Amino acid sequence: MSVNLPTISRLPQLIEALPADDRARFERIFHVVVTEGEAVPPQAMHPWLVAHFGAVEAVCRQQIVKITNRVTLEGALFNTLRAWRPLEAPPGSEELAQLLDPRAGCDFCRPLERTPADPFGRIRGRHSLTAANVAKYDGQHAVIILDEHHPLRLTADQVADALDTAQEWARMAHQHDPEACYPFFLWNCLWRSGASILHGHAQMTLTRGMHYARIEAWRQAALRYRMSHGANYFDDLVAVYRALGLAVDQGTATIFPSLTPFKEKESWIIAPRLDEELKGAVYRLLRTFVERLGVRSFNLALYQPPLAGVAEDWSGFPFIVRLLDRGELSSRTSDVGAMEFFAQSVVATDPFHVARALGWASDMEEG
Repeated sequence: MSVNLPTISRLPQLIEALPADDRARFERIFHVVVTEGEAVPPQAMHPWLVAHFGAVEAVCRQQIVKITNRVTLEGALFNTLRAWRPLEAPPGSEELAQLLDPRAGCDFCRPLERTPADPFGRIRGRHSLTAANVAKYDGQHAVIILDEHHPLRLTADQVADALDTAQEWARMAHQHDPEACYPFFLWNCLWRSGASILHGHAQMTLTRGMHYARIEAWRQAALRYRMSHGANYFDDLVAVYRALGLAVDQGTATIFPSLTPFKEKESWIIAPRLDEELKGAVYRLLRTFVERLGVRSFNLALYQPPLAGVAEDWSGFPFIVRLLDRGELSSRTSDVGAMEFFAQSVVATDPFHVARALGWASDMEEG
């Protein structure tokens, strides 16, 4: 890799080189600390370190970049060396290939026979069908079952249809239960993500009273930011990523890898509305993850304002997609631990590497 390419380790220099307005905007949103970790391995470890990390020196002196979002108080610790850690893994992927073979069949391959419906019925999309979740997160909770069994064989129309079907289900669920008006779309792919069924599917919930805790926290943080700085937080956030060369635009939707990811490769899309441009950006991001970055298991979420008028202020809150990688399907090691749950996320993937993959995505032939 060229030493001139931007990387997370060069972030302080990149910030310093920004125009004054962009630098000020970055510094009122993000806090950055670069530190060095040292280790003194015994001589007996040296061959093992060379085999796994390339050089003993790579372990002796390690650069860690800590980034915290001052507004939302989310953050990450970046150490690219962690990507080279040896992980215990079970052998082979033959079993996975068999499970993902559409001829294997599953409950979701026969949804009308093997899944329940909501009291108001099912929504049938072009490539998907809704079912009531048998073990609900919330009072209104649906599964959007894709016609395609294989969860990674996605087309642009299938992705758009899953989003459309989920939104139509939310409208129907809101009519059925008018107090439920806060929607949340989620997509867990394969078992590393927490999915209990391999067949391609997303989910949609609708909650009452207030939005889910993390979404409400973002709304409140954005409101405080607007009151303090007289600017829309999300507009400023996009401007910061664009100034650093991390953003890719698709119409009015903007895609960028997060500087404060919860886990590996987390990327966001911010758009003013859920339209064809946002749906296309979701497909573009998913396709980049699967085909360019080799992701097999992922979590995707869509944050959006309530469906009806509510007491709190949602003005200026956009549609936000978050997508992240959950790691190798064969790994027995969990990708989250006490640091992620109770302190700050620890990740190995450089956001600038993800951004370069997103730039490559613009040259892909759509299909």
